Amino acid sequence: MVWLERLNHMPSQPLLATLGETYSVLLERLGTCSPFELAILGGRAMPTPGLAFLLGYQAALRVLWPSAPQSLGALCASERRSVRPADMQTRLDELRLSGSKDFVTAGLDADWLLVAARSEAEGASPRLSLAVVYPGEPGVRLEPLPALPLMPEVGHARLHLEQALCERLAGDGWDAYVKPFRTLEDLYVLSALCAWLYGVGRVSRWPQSLQLRLISLLAGCAEGSRLCADTGACHLLLGGLFAQFAGLREEINRALLASDGQWASLWQRDQGVLDIASAARSKRLAKACAAAGLS
Repeated sequence: MVWLERLNHMPSQPLLATLGETYSVLLERLGTCSPFELAILGGRAMPTPGLAFLLGYQAALRVLWPSAPQSLGALCASERRSVRPADMQTRLDELRLSGSKDFVTAGLDADWLLVAARSEAEGASPRLSLAVVYPGEPGVRLEPLPALPLMPEVGHARLHLEQALCERLAGDGWDAYVKPFRTLEDLYVLSALCAWLYGVGRVSRWPQSLQLRLISLLAGCAEGSRLCADTGACHLLLGGLFAQFAGLREEINRALLASDGQWASLWQRDQGVLDIASAARSKRLAKACAAAGLS
């Protein structure tokens, strides 16, 4: 586990004037790294769980789109709290996007946006494409949203598009991008948050047994990063990793309360991010278990 040595020697990265500047400085320090290394090394370096989440989110985006720019980006899919193609109104017509997206993670700091949009012919069944737009270009407007109690340092925005010129990515927008991203986000955010906790544990001298179990979880996440996100094997492994983490939560909370500093309050504030997509994750796991013949 070469990544473990780097993890053990990863210095902290303070939050700078903007998320973009913080991310840029971190990338310079990391050098060339895989998405998994970005998630765990970046998560380990961040001062809060919310910022660790952001690193896991960026890592997932780079698995989804390996040609992504080095700067911060975001996936824009949900409309009225749904990502179902039939519920979307945003349209792609001859490389022009029109519509709106409800919730863009770190939207005001993102340099590029992946937008899911309907692209089927009139009267045909809903079909998605994925396109890239850039904030500041004509027809692209981001509206800041109020800060949330969860991860307040990671801002969010609403996206408005009016005949915005875009680049269309190859492949089906649902099968190749929106659907697998939910699994990728779960995996890489879990990786980043486990790395953040491991870093706190090293600084706070948590019991060795707890640190070892966090390393074991990270090793499982590393294996998950080698699997295709749309396979039953990946969903089964991810289900096992979340089950292991759930089994550690009480012990982690006790260790945080016994640690100096604000670690416990930060974790209490942000840990709910792991539960946001739990219903969809449970459905994917149930399908994978059924296919594998597991009760």
